[in-house]
Amino acid sequence: MSENHPHGGADARSYGQRLLDRVLAGSPASESPLTHVAELPARASQFASWPSWVGPEVVQVITSRGIAQPWTHQARAATLAAEGNHVVLSTSTASGKSLAYQLPILTTLSADARATALYLAPTKALGADQLRTTISITDELRSMSSELAEVFPSAYDGDTPIEIRQWVRTNARWIFTNPDMLHLGILGAHERWSRFLRNLRYVVVDECHYYRGVFGSNVALVLRRLRRLCARYGASPVFVLASATTSEPGRAASRLIGAPCEEVTEDGSPHGARTVALWEPPLLKEITGENGAPVRKSAGAEASRIMADLLVEGARTLAFVRSRRGAEVTALGTQRILADVDPQLVRRVAAYRAGYLAEDRRKLESDLSDGTLLGVATTNALELGVDIAGLDAVIVAGFPGTVASFWQQGGRAGRRGEGSLLVLVARDDPLDTYLVHHPAALLDKPVEATVTDPTNPYILAPQLLCAAVELPISLAEAEELSAESVLEELELKGYVRKRPHGWFISPEGQQLSPHGAVNIRGGTGVQVAIVDGESGRMLGTVDGGRAPATAHPGAVHIHQGESFVVDELDLDAGLALVHAEQPEWNTSAREITDISITAVHESIDYGEVRVALVQVNVTHQVVGYLRRLPSGEVLDSIELDMPAQTLDTRAVMYTITPELLEHSGIPFERFPGSLHAAEHAAIGLLPLVATCDRWDIGGVSTALHPDTGLPTVFVYDGYDGGAGFADRGHVAIADWLEATKDAIVSCECQTGCPSCVQSPKCGNGNDPLDKDGAVRVLTAVLAAITREG
Repeated sequence: MSENHPHGGADARSYGQRLLDRVLAGSPASESPLTHVAELPARASQFASWPSWVGPEVVQVITSRGIAQPWTHQARAATLAAEGNHVVLSTSTASGKSLAYQLPILTTLSADARATALYLAPTKALGADQLRTTISITDELRSMSSELAEVFPSAYDGDTPIEIRQWVRTNARWIFTNPDMLHLGILGAHERWSRFLRNLRYVVVDECHYYRGVFGSNVALVLRRLRRLCARYGASPVFVLASATTSEPGRAASRLIGAPCEEVTEDGSPHGARTVALWEPPLLKEITGENGAPVRKSAGAEASRIMADLLVEGARTLAFVRSRRGAEVTALGTQRILADVDPQLVRRVAAYRAGYLAEDRRKLESDLSDGTLLGVATTNALELGVDIAGLDAVIVAGFPGTVASFWQQGGRAGRRGEGSLLVLVARDDPLDTYLVHHPAALLDKPVEATVTDPTNPYILAPQLLCAAVELPISLAEAEELSAESVLEELELKGYVRKRPHGWFISPEGQQLSPHGAVNIRGGTGVQVAIVDGESGRMLGTVDGGRAPATAHPGAVHIHQGESFVVDELDLDAGLALVHAEQPEWNTSAREITDISITAVHESIDYGEVRVALVQVNVTHQVVGYLRRLPSGEVLDSIELDMPAQTLDTRAVMYTITPELLEHSGIPFERFPGSLHAAEHAAIGLLPLVATCDRWDIGGVSTALHPDTGLPTVFVYDGYDGGAGFADRGHVAIADWLEATKDAIVSCECQTGCPSCVQSPKCGNGNDPLDKDGAVRVLTAVLAAITREG
């Protein structure tokens, strides 16, 4: 099959199925990695007429770009917005959601020479792509509308040079930015933006499903601050939100912006047929991991091999990998394979991730779009929005954490109605194991609702300080956010003062410079700079809260294909010094954790089992790290002495009586291993019911916890104040633990491995673990909940 005609041939099978057959042909005969294949049919278009309110010159330019009519969902969402309703459009990838906000905004900016619009994207790549499209459209409109000549669509983000920012603030009428810059650069200096805010008519919140957990909760408060400042200047902008297909999008959008929001979910766009393959890499017979457990071939290595096969067939391919380092390693692995098969293809493979310089990102996006690059291994930085036409296949190396993200990534291929292949390659992880053996949980399950909690006091307090600096907080605003107690705490610290008409920032609070102190993406502590100690070159940053686990002395750091090893970590100075090295291993930190209950929010007794949602203090400390070969084989364990960190957060927990454990066939000496294994697997499966990553949560299990006096298992949020994940687990505990049990049973190993009960961040070195005991624990807990509940 030639590169220029990848869809050619008279084969009656779908294009995706033919690609899958080629990939399977490259697998050793002794392996059977395919666990399920689904053929998703094509979807036909549903068109609507152009709404009568759309400016004729706007219709003319849009139709000249090949869009003869809008799809039904585009017309409905655009009309709702034009009528003054906040609206969220929740449809599939490549369903043209941009047109739904372009129509009302372009029409309004054409009719009103002072009107302004704001576009927000969670990633720079998405914002830059949408800006390019908008500039192209407005350039065509200039000759038809004198008002449009003064729109000046402009970026205002971290990549915008300082000298250009003032010009943008003074002249641009449509600004493209992100929530971070809105928080820091616009709201924090709103007096300079009075012209823009006074005339703000529309706010676009693109890919709004991305805003969840701590990041989403912060963005919800940033958007409330935007709305209150607009009201101060006499404006009441309409919010138009675009989302991947999610559950209850109207409710989630309303919670995000703090106002009622209409939803549009009927998708009128076409989509080509898709072949979806679920792929489980084999266990490696010759290699064992921690404590002699079997090791599965890594998802990244398998993705490299699959992508190489697809590229040889001329199929333009994206491989989504869970980490920055993983994206680099997968691209390098693909290049190594191609060097032996077709050396000319090596230069047509690259990695793409956040952290690259702006010009490097733009070049990669352009090369992928025009076909210069045939294959790219990427983090979720390319999941959102960048319009890359003509992709034939997507490899998802490890479930991305949510069903919404899985379909968002998968939708990058087949964007023009052509057939495509989507392969989910399971990681050595309980959730991935569960999904490839229970395909209905992925392919037939409704996508998740996003989880945000703007009332979290740990998020709310610093946001309130920012709001008070911008404008005094009225008593009504404090009541709406249930923020009175948080404001009283801030008053006790001397940061705000209460007056008859509201809460005012104090001089002490002003000195805190609260805008700069808030990291809205949920980090803790200062940002730690990663610097090459030999050249002085800054390679990137890592959040201070994660630095002990990812930038400890001895940790391997990969930057744009180069490997570095950390020599020194100074948390006080915010600095990690590294040197260039090419070790054959990678590293993973080991932590120890203590947990104490400080409050009980909800509790239900099910006979000999008790389930509760509790407030906890979690103290954890990095005590060492493992060095592993790429195969998963453990070379050694090295001790560290890192400072302890304490977290005040929320946890879901269950207790079980010793009598019930013994009745379930678990003698006392097996209590620790059984509970420990059940805890590990539950952490891995929580993302099935809550929109989180296993790295957002933690867990502790003990055969006798001092606060309960019983065998207890905790799973907690990894953020101060909580992020809503434990709450979701508490609500859905029966479904969650049932899936956890099924994942353990589905795994083909005998005594436990990373695909079921081992954890990559276990402070106890995954010892003791009792796989059979975990199944017995979960069976007993579920039976009690079912029987008593």
